[in-house]
Amino acid sequence: MTPAVIDDTTLYAVLAPFAAAVVAPFLTRWLKHNAAWPLALVPALIFAHFAGFIGPVSEGQTFVAAKAWAPSYVVNFSVYVDGLSTLFGLLISGIGTFIILYAGGYLKGHPQQGRFFSFLFLFMGAMLGLVLGNNLISLFIFWELTSITSFLLIGFDHLRAASRRAAIQALVVTGGGGLALLAGFILIIASTGEIEMSVLLSSPDIIKNSGLYLPIFLLVLGGAFTKSAQFPFHFWLPNAMEAPTPVSAYLHSATMVKAGVYMLMRMHPLLGDTELWTTVLPLFGGVTLLVGTILAVRQTDLKLMLAYTTVASLGLLVMLTGTSHEKALEGAVLYLLAHSLFKGALFMVAGTIDHEAGTRDITKLGGLRRAMPFTFAAGCLAGLSMAGLPPFIGFIAKEILYYGTSNIGDLGQLGVMITVVAVIGNALMLVIAAAVAIKPFFGPPVDTPKHAHEGPILLIAGPVLLSVTGIILGLIAHTTGVLFVGPTLSSLLGEFKQIDLHLIPTKFNAPVILSFITVGLGIALFTQIDKLRELIAAALKAIGWGPDKGFDQSISGIVSFAAWLTRLVQTGKMQTYMLLTFVFTAIAVLLPGFLTGSYPAMPKLPDYRFYEWGILLIAVLGLIAVLVARTRLTAIVSLGIQGFAVALIFMMFGAPDLSFTQFMVETLSVVILALVMTRLNLSPRDHRSLPARLVTGVVAVAVGLGLTLTLLAITQQPFDRTLSDFFTEFSRSIAHGRNIVNVILVDFRGFDTLGEIAVVVLAGLCVLALIRIRTRPDPETEPEPQSAQTAAKQTAEVR
Repeated sequence: MTPAVIDDTTLYAVLAPFAAAVVAPFLTRWLKHNAAWPLALVPALIFAHFAGFIGPVSEGQTFVAAKAWAPSYVVNFSVYVDGLSTLFGLLISGIGTFIILYAGGYLKGHPQQGRFFSFLFLFMGAMLGLVLGNNLISLFIFWELTSITSFLLIGFDHLRAASRRAAIQALVVTGGGGLALLAGFILIIASTGEIEMSVLLSSPDIIKNSGLYLPIFLLVLGGAFTKSAQFPFHFWLPNAMEAPTPVSAYLHSATMVKAGVYMLMRMHPLLGDTELWTTVLPLFGGVTLLVGTILAVRQTDLKLMLAYTTVASLGLLVMLTGTSHEKALEGAVLYLLAHSLFKGALFMVAGTIDHEAGTRDITKLGGLRRAMPFTFAAGCLAGLSMAGLPPFIGFIAKEILYYGTSNIGDLGQLGVMITVVAVIGNALMLVIAAAVAIKPFFGPPVDTPKHAHEGPILLIAGPVLLSVTGIILGLIAHTTGVLFVGPTLSSLLGEFKQIDLHLIPTKFNAPVILSFITVGLGIALFTQIDKLRELIAAALKAIGWGPDKGFDQSISGIVSFAAWLTRLVQTGKMQTYMLLTFVFTAIAVLLPGFLTGSYPAMPKLPDYRFYEWGILLIAVLGLIAVLVARTRLTAIVSLGIQGFAVALIFMMFGAPDLSFTQFMVETLSVVILALVMTRLNLSPRDHRSLPARLVTGVVAVAVGLGLTLTLLAITQQPFDRTLSDFFTEFSRSIAHGRNIVNVILVDFRGFDTLGEIAVVVLAGLCVLALIRIRTRPDPETEPEPQSAQTAAKQTAEVR
């Protein structure tokens, strides 16, 4: 179905958070933490806008809207609204509403709360632009903007070294993956000739049938895997817990870490259902699921436990997306929705416990259910959904994904392994859900650093409503499937699908058995959680090295290499800098011809008159004079001979104005250089060794040859008179000048000329500075320089 064109309201909805980012600091200065209430209206209104698409999108409709951004590069600010982007838009704006409220209570009294609100809104706008992006280039811009804004949020407490390290690590990993994604997008554009996602999705096999499928696949995976923390790039996500809890809750529930999963789901019709896709994605996703859950059991910090389960959940989503099986994809969509709700709630619960009790260590928490009843209720509801128990949406997601994995006949043994990995991962997920929901609230009360009490409405509104939404969506399973899951699944499959969800399984089958196994295994492991933690800690200690340490080693290696290269290149000698400049110039002009094997044809020798031969002879004599000159001053004067010869050539070929300019430039250059030579403390002769002279000679010949070949290639191309005719026609009528060259310099290219003048002035100032700050001898360590008369007198006496 061809997307319907809609008005620009959705474009404004994407830009609204950026406007709120500008207003937030000023509003916070006025209303303090209560600014969260009016600021939360922005994402709430965006949520209402996207809610208006639920009905049409559930019927299979799609929409586009666009504004020209950089039309000469075919880059538009365009959006594509379908089931997938609508679901993400609702999650980003809906959960974002509660995150803004939560941040108002969590950072109450913080001197930089306004700046924090601003960063949050920038992050929100970047995510909306990413999931709604239709133009590949604008989508990439928003993709990288999420990395930049997450860097600001993770490093918000920039006075702490751990925050700075975590922010840099996240930026390097996700930013590097973004560059890989950009390369993939460029290959897509080059191979298909299309730049709009909606157009590409209308021809789903266009990339699969391309000879560039493999590099496109690998580059897109590079961007998605780094963004969604797939093994071995998972290490940055737990370290991002150095950010304030509102950032963690938003980052893990609905925004940045889901961006990679979004990209894989969006690209599934274009890249999915191939042997490569169904092998690589389940493999890395399964490993990430197991690594995340095992490392989560090892932790005792509530936020770190939840962070590692996010890594595991992202691995589960990637693994399911990689199967390309309809039911498994349906389970992935359901789990995406469920995870966003329970993980956002649990992070806010963990932050509230830390805020009101003073610690997040579960070994130092207990008996908080009476002191924090609303937080306890929200934590239990969200934990039950995470554990996959009825009647929560998490239970339905687990049943559907088990139905999908247990019926993948096309993958053979790999399908069985996917099912086994899913059961183990979900069982360990139940262990963490129970630990987070039970340990802090049950048992005898424990003395905490702060007197534990219930948080204010700003802190408890979000977790309570998100956890309640999880049970509501489970109770209205059929409606959830029709309005949210079906349209999103249609986007993944590239065709309209209607699904019928039920809370209670209709028959006792493999998914039900797998659910019982998961719950039983999870409960058994939870009773031994302390022993499990010790066992995993011992194993990690024995292994020693990990990707996080490898990242530090990589950064250290890059810094060491940069220092070595700097010492090698930055010698402090102008001679080295000039040599390197000309070496790379020679490479730039000679390498293309060498690689392609195409060189310009040598021109025939013209029929010169005797005086023209004379001018060429003068130029050659000037060159010889430069080479044989015994002093620098003689070489400078000899160099001017060539310049005057060129000026005479200009004059003979009917360009007296250029000839006059060349005469002036050469004259001034020789005079100025000669004057500067007399002021600088330079040796009058070139004392370099013969090998050094040979090296510079070879480089000079290479540059000269390369430029000559380049000019010959240019002059042998058909002459395009478009600009010449334009200047001839309009120099008089528009610029009011008869001298076309002058008009070009001072009118059509006036800013160019201004820039050149500025460069010349700057160079003159630099020369003046060099002359003025030239080294003077220290009277305490060096004798006073002798005058010329004294030196001559002493020489005569010696003789």
